[in-house]
Amino acid sequence: MRDIAVFSGSAHPELAAEVCAQLEVPLLPVRVQRFANDCLEVQLQANCRERDVFLIQPLVTPVQENLVELLLMLDAARGASAARTTVVIPHYAYARSDKKEAPRISIGARLVADLLVTAGASRVLAMTLHSPQVHGFFSVPVDHLHALRELAGHFRGNDLSNTTVVSPDLGNAKEAAAFARLLGVPVAAGAKQRFADDRVSISAVIGEIAGRDIIVLDDEIAKGSTILELLERLRELKCRSIRVACTHGLFAGGALKRIGDQPDVLEIVCTNTVPIPVSERTDKLTVLSIAPALAEAVRRIHNGESVSALFDGPPPMPIGEPLF
Repeated sequence: MRDIAVFSGSAHPELAAEVCAQLEVPLLPVRVQRFANDCLEVQLQANCRERDVFLIQPLVTPVQENLVELLLMLDAARGASAARTTVVIPHYAYARSDKKEAPRISIGARLVADLLVTAGASRVLAMTLHSPQVHGFFSVPVDHLHALRELAGHFRGNDLSNTTVVSPDLGNAKEAAAFARLLGVPVAAGAKQRFADDRVSISAVIGEIAGRDIIVLDDEIAKGSTILELLERLRELKCRSIRVACTHGLFAGGALKRIGDQPDVLEIVCTNTVPIPVSERTDKLTVLSIAPALAEAVRRIHNGESVSALFDGPPPMPIGEPLF
């Protein structure tokens, strides 16, 4: 991979280092400087001229800071005559702002997509976007990965003979159904209504729950209000055990502790698209690495191979066991 150049922003350098270890290429240095007026300046400290450049930066807290840093990295790569610049965004935070739900409201997912392209993105590699229409907001090619195989590989170590996969809402039911097919188990879904960012109601769960071992699957967990509401319904329906899984473990405002404190939740599983501080981890948490999948996608993009074919076979081999 002689002509590849991989850089990381400051959002999640550990994940970028894992990706580079899988690719057996160096993670090239980036200098970020803050001026007295609070403006940022970014310098890519390696040659980019006529190289295939990959910039790894999830949009995680502080989202706006990391977004501006990514835009400046893109501008720097374009100014350095990169042949092509691919932004690798393991978590695209603005994907939730994908439609007009009230008068005079912004659609952040589309605006940020336009900003990335204007700044110099030639291609986008993303993981588990909140809604499929966000893919179409970009005017450049988008490779959209998911972590269902990694999550399924983890749960196959359990006895699944009495298991049901449950989606918290109908919007995530298609992904939950695909996950259930990978495990060979039935699927159920909640009927959810959202009233505010942290206030939801689940009136019913459609599917077989009584006496079953439940795996709750969501694309991301932020404040955890949806998961906690769903747990109440599952208890009312007399499920036997509960495990919670998601791709993006944001766990804002102590959500990880609130979910982990539920006595009937046996395990919480997520991937490392989002960095989780050591101080917030619990004994029930398992974090799976998606670095092998991202690295294989980067390799295929660089070599002009099919990325969709990634999902036809087994997942790429990880470096080791779950991170923690």
